[in-house]
Amino acid sequence: MNKNKLVVVGVGHVGSYVLADAMKTGLFAEIGLIDIRENVAFGEALDQAQATALTYMNNVDVTSGGYEQCADADVIVIAAGPSVIPDPDNPTGEPDRTLLTKTNCAVIREVMAGIVRHTTEAIVILITNPLDTMVYIAENEFGYPEGRVFGTGTMLDSARLRKLIADTYDVDPKSVSGYMMGEHGSTAFPVLSHLTVGGLPFGEIDRYLAAKEDIRNPDTVKTRIVSSAYEVLNGKGWTNAGVAQAAITMAKAVLLDERSIYPASTTLRGEYGFDGDVALSMPCVIGREGILAKLPVDLNAWEKQKLADSAAFIKAAMRDAGTGPETPNKAA
Repeated sequence: MNKNKLVVVGVGHVGSYVLADAMKTGLFAEIGLIDIRENVAFGEALDQAQATALTYMNNVDVTSGGYEQCADADVIVIAAGPSVIPDPDNPTGEPDRTLLTKTNCAVIREVMAGIVRHTTEAIVILITNPLDTMVYIAENEFGYPEGRVFGTGTMLDSARLRKLIADTYDVDPKSVSGYMMGEHGSTAFPVLSHLTVGGLPFGEIDRYLAAKEDIRNPDTVKTRIVSSAYEVLNGKGWTNAGVAQAAITMAKAVLLDERSIYPASTTLRGEYGFDGDVALSMPCVIGREGILAKLPVDLNAWEKQKLADSAAFIKAAMRDAGTGPETPNKAA
């Protein structure tokens, strides 16, 4: 019997927020938790299970345990591994996510090995950083069916972009349609050539709405969005609310077969001249079987250069992780 089951691997700052969001969606009948700290997974599961007795909570069956929980999962969200932490000597610093590469590639290989012992059917959504390298490992080293493994990618970066544009023109962020592409990290870039506000192309908005500041330069927008992540990190010590909601939004698109278009991190298979050698974010149609289609939208000259820069940066992290088409299969 299909129970709309979610499994969350890693229930630290991010994974626990994924769990909390998932409990309130009404999408899942069962949620399983896995963490290297078994007592933490047990405690989180028990805490949420007890909360189901409260009036406005959904009656979800919440459990903890090992990877056997993945056998009948519909969606698995991987939030395992350490996250970037603020630099105590630099309160406005922007530490790079690739500092986590060597540690987290080992974590992801262990997690994926645990998952594939029990299923290759569940849709796997990754959050762990550096995300694009982790997606490449998970998607390419374990024989998982194409399209069923992807990352939250620039979902959160894109939300930050829409919020910046909305605040600049004093409109609802949901009236802004647009996305960031490339790496989830310092080389992510805004695709302003396809951004609209209420259907108005970005270049025409100033004819209709007064801007609070000048954000017409794409480099300015790029810098603002990348830095906004670190404002959160340096403010509270971690980021979790936005990326957890991004993962749950993607999980909803899967469970309801919404065919939603989101910028997911996935291995390119011929798009933009890359073929199996890098994973990064681009617009994708997401439904019950995972990524159903990739949408290689036309890019202007500035965007093409930023995509090339982003891919080069990700490939450097992949070499650090010992993965890529010229690297022997680590899962063999």
